[in-house]
Amino acid sequence: MRSDEGSVGQIQTSGLTQKGNMKETRKPCADDKFCGISRLKLFLLALSFAFIGKTMTGAYLNSMYTQIEKQFNIPASLVGIINGSFEIGNLLLIAFVSYFGGKFHRPKIIALGCTVFAFGCLLTSFPHFLIGRYHIESSVVPQENSSVMPLCHVNQSLFSLPTEEPSTECEKEPGSLLWIFVMVGNLIRGMGETPVVPLGISYLEEFAKTENSPFYQGCLHTATVIGPFLGFLLSSFCAKLFVDLESVDAGELTITPTDVRWVGAWWLGILICALVNFLAGLPFWFLPRSLVKEGETNESEETCKKEGVLLEENEQKETKQTMYEIAKDFFPYLKALLRNPVYMLFIVISVLQFSAFIGMISFMPKYLEQQFGKSASDAIFLIGVYNIPIICLGYFFGGLFMKKFKINTYQAAHIACWITFLDYLLYFIAFWTICDTSPVAGLTVSYEGFDQLSYAENTLLADCNRDCDCTLKVWDPVCANNGITYVSSCLAGCKASTGTGKSVVFENCTCVAASEFPFQNASAVLGQCDKGENCDRMLQYFLILQLVGSFIFSLAAMPGFMVLIRSLKPEEKSFGVGMHELSARVFAGIPSPIFFGALIDTTCMKWGTKSCGGEGACRIYDIVKYRWIYLGLPALLRGLSFIPGLITIVILKKKLTSERNVSLNAPVELQEKGQ
Repeated sequence: MRSDEGSVGQIQTSGLTQKGNMKETRKPCADDKFCGISRLKLFLLALSFAFIGKTMTGAYLNSMYTQIEKQFNIPASLVGIINGSFEIGNLLLIAFVSYFGGKFHRPKIIALGCTVFAFGCLLTSFPHFLIGRYHIESSVVPQENSSVMPLCHVNQSLFSLPTEEPSTECEKEPGSLLWIFVMVGNLIRGMGETPVVPLGISYLEEFAKTENSPFYQGCLHTATVIGPFLGFLLSSFCAKLFVDLESVDAGELTITPTDVRWVGAWWLGILICALVNFLAGLPFWFLPRSLVKEGETNESEETCKKEGVLLEENEQKETKQTMYEIAKDFFPYLKALLRNPVYMLFIVISVLQFSAFIGMISFMPKYLEQQFGKSASDAIFLIGVYNIPIICLGYFFGGLFMKKFKINTYQAAHIACWITFLDYLLYFIAFWTICDTSPVAGLTVSYEGFDQLSYAENTLLADCNRDCDCTLKVWDPVCANNGITYVSSCLAGCKASTGTGKSVVFENCTCVAASEFPFQNASAVLGQCDKGENCDRMLQYFLILQLVGSFIFSLAAMPGFMVLIRSLKPEEKSFGVGMHELSARVFAGIPSPIFFGALIDTTCMKWGTKSCGGEGACRIYDIVKYRWIYLGLPALLRGLSFIPGLITIVILKKKLTSERNVSLNAPVELQEKGQ
């Protein structure tokens, strides 16, 4: 059981709450209720709202990184660095906030953090208002009287909306480095998020009943699931809207949300998140520094009046404390944590598990787009609907189970380990939920329609298009009536077109006629070919597997978290939770999206092209290699996490046996002393 049961929050006659070497003052007669509601309950409500705000923003940005990648034409590895900048910002402050924050007014520090978080969101959205209109990569050359012209035998170039001549001053291209604002905004957002978790949890732990603590933690974990659910819904809605919705008419667009070049209004949702987080911080400005522990009563008014002078003197002494006096216990606490085997093993488990989880969630929208042919909006919506509500139920029932049966630390570790292992076994079924590789001429199949073993830039040329003078850099796919996708209408050998906008049809396509499945009327339409019904069925299997796995894994979250909390002494909780977050961010949050993104980049088959000829974002991946990296790397990391997990169970077993032996021998020793 917890080593701090009944010891945290003891109210001394002097009006001081003693926590190890740390002292906190509060008025003994302070009214710990507001409008008949416990102030601790109000704090829990405000903290849950703050958790919703921060996790909503995190889920929104994680699902929108593919849009940011295409907006700024950057590779996935750079997106991973932008993603990791949030953890870097958190890393800069987490150790200091976790240790020093517990010695000051924790609710007000949380309020300040929420405000800084909101400012980071505003800075992240700022590039949209500077970058100008999004340039759509295309092989179509706009003309004065028509938007489409015959493509074969014509030199191709890029154009943007509205029709403009491409700039010749490439070094002055607007927005080429504006992604730095997104990275800096992410870094500031990470700094603002720092005090919310360690100070909020330590505040609850200090003033909550021991038996209520798991339920309160379950409420917070539930809030951390509601937030992502709202974030995914918001990002799904924004991804359907074109990025320049305020300046571009939908009728001008020649691409749809299913096109890999589509960029949604990623900036709009970030502004909404900024407002939510600013509002979430307001209640904390009005909450007290400390409370009466649940189940305990305040002293009488007469006692309070007698101790008023003494209390004021103590407050004045504490305000005169030097930073040295506050910080003198920092290294002893750090040393105690490093010598705590259960705590250190739990950190190793968290790093491995978080590395797998962060990598998967960061690139899951891209995986659903590439593997199953879904639009970004549909992919994000499906992730939110199939995963988030069931995780919420798992967190809630996990916390309720811990409270109802009063599980000890050893039992909690057993439950967390074996439930997680069951989810791990089910995870491997995902390797069989696959789609056939899309036939793309010159990339995945030859122009005759046969499977292609390797790709090089010259494989995009064939006898049917060699005289067309096509650019090989541009990605502007068309779907032919033979079911094969061609990189551009020019490379399909199309010599004529009818219609305008999204309804354009390319005709007399020589490469379509020369394929294994020739058509008398060899034509093509804009966009990639659909994946087919079999792929939709496989997507359903994948999502159902995710639903079941998410529920099982979330059941283990609360028992696992209580192992962390109960491995710490009362005076170590705030610092210990903060150092746990610090370790998870340094060794998982920062490197995971970077090495996931770098490995995913190695599977790219066709890179996009910037308007000045540079390499842009990837347009199509080798989905077989992508699948093995995306699913295989988390399987390896999660598998390794069970080694420290089993060692933790062994240590807790020995500790429990030792405590039982001591308790059994105590009465015998008392009897011997009595004799």
